[in-house]
Amino acid sequence: MNRRDFLVSMTALGVGIGLPAPAHAVTLMDPFNLPAAMDAGTAKVGDGIAYADGQRHKLDIYAPEQRGAAAPVVFFIYGGGWNRGERADYQFVGRAFASRGFIAVIADYRLVPEVHYPEFLEDCANAMRWVQDNIAAYGGDPNRLFLSGHSAGAYNAVMLALDPSFRQEYGVTMPILAVGALSGPYDFYPFEYDEVRNAFGNAVSPEGTQPINLITADAPPMYLASGTTDPIVRVQNTERFAERLRAQGVWVTTQYYDGFGHMEPVIAMGAMWRWRMPVLDDMVAFFGRFGAFPSGVPYVATAPDAPEMLPDSVAPMDQIISQIDSMFQKIEK
Repeated sequence: MNRRDFLVSMTALGVGIGLPAPAHAVTLMDPFNLPAAMDAGTAKVGDGIAYADGQRHKLDIYAPEQRGAAAPVVFFIYGGGWNRGERADYQFVGRAFASRGFIAVIADYRLVPEVHYPEFLEDCANAMRWVQDNIAAYGGDPNRLFLSGHSAGAYNAVMLALDPSFRQEYGVTMPILAVGALSGPYDFYPFEYDEVRNAFGNAVSPEGTQPINLITADAPPMYLASGTTDPIVRVQNTERFAERLRAQGVWVTTQYYDGFGHMEPVIAMGAMWRWRMPVLDDMVAFFGRFGAFPSGVPYVATAPDAPEMLPDSVAPMDQIISQIDSMFQKIEK
């Protein structure tokens, strides 16, 4: 992204330059979802498709503009402490995966306090059943499915992979070839903070809510990434989970991005911040190892160059990240 495009994008939002906000609702994620900030050569091919009844039971689909044979599918689950989040906020992630040759699905799911564990997992499994039955019509191959998620969404993705009961309840039989999880909590019992108490406090078996306690040798390969200075889910959470996976003989690859916090890994999936860390290509390479592209020749987009340095008053990206982080409570010590 060049300086002019970046300035136009920020001006459109009135970000950091004292301009009036646009008429539509503005969220902190908007700068990452502007056209100039996302991958070209991609398309939103499904918008607000219902996978069940209810406002929170809808999904979006992203794909490469040019596609031929059936493509691998990524089912991405966003985070937000199980009590916030919108699929529209993560369009930049859907287009990032599409730029690498995947059909990407991002589904909303019900949130706390409307629901509690395990209902948000059940919603995700229900959306997976829709993918199984329908994704071929959008160019996806349901036999090449990969799960991905960030934060609470990483938890959801890992739980769907480790606990087959959720998939069985909705008749999901398509294989999960691998999981790519960013900044996820996998070992946070006892529940010491309100965010997790509100989501999990009524669970019949609290220990059974923890991914680290559900690992078997049948778990799919996992790519686990974390910023080393994550203040919400400390990097040790990923380290403990990875150690337990390896002890069970599960293939796991870890990436620790030095000096980055909780939101940076998912933000860096998008074109605007991709120059800061190679999280997208690291995850795509991992998926490629486990069958994403049997031909061995995946579609590869050109990663953007680092933008010219801009004054903080024009492009306060670090400030935006800090504001987003401040919305989260700690999940574990």
